[in-house]
Amino acid sequence: MNWFTLASTVAVTLAVAVGVVAPALAMGRAVSQALDALARQPEAEKIITRTLFIGLAMIESLAIYVLVIALIVLFRNPLIEYLVRAPG
Repeated sequence: MNWFTLASTVAVTLAVAVGVVAPALAMGRAVSQALDALARQPEAEKIITRTLFIGLAMIESLAIYVLVIALIVLFRNPLIEYLVRAPG
């Protein structure tokens, strides 16, 4: 294992950690704010719930994008092939 593989593995680990924690915090905040809005205006339940689920789907897609990019960096990084062929 060369230095670039090690560095990309560490970078992916950090990216996944941040990429999972940030959407989790955002989802918690969104649900909290939605519950607060429901407590203030119970008659707007359908609108708030619909907006909440659309927002949660958008937030969850961010975590999925982070996972996809992390898998690309780990398993199909084009720079690894270039560095393996390079002398030195």
